[in-house]
Amino acid sequence: MSTQDMHIEIDNLKCGGCEKTILKGLGTLHGVTDVSVDHELQMVSLHADPALRGSILEKLQDLGYPEKGSVEGFEAGVSNIKSYVSCAIGKMS
Repeated sequence: MSTQDMHIEIDNLKCGGCEKTILKGLGTLHGVTDVSVDHELQMVSLHADPALRGSILEKLQDLGYPEKGSVEGFEAGVSNIKSYVSCAIGKMS
C-alpha cells in the first residue's frame, strides 16, 4: 500500500471541539495517519493510501465536515447541523 500526503478543504469547521471530533473520527480509519486540522485554512491534512480518499471523505461528511463545495441545499444544511452536534461532542470528550 503506497501512502501520500492529502489535504482536504472542508466546510463547517468552527473550533477545537470540531478538531477533536475530526481527529478522533479519522483515527478510526485503518491506514490513516498524521491527521492534523488547520482552522485558518479550513483544511484537514493526513497521510494515507490514495485509495482511501473516498472513505475519508465519507467519514468527514458523516461527522458534518464535508469536502468544501461537495454538498449544497438541504444536504449542506444537514451537514451543518451534524457539525454542531460533532462539535459539542468534541468539546465534552
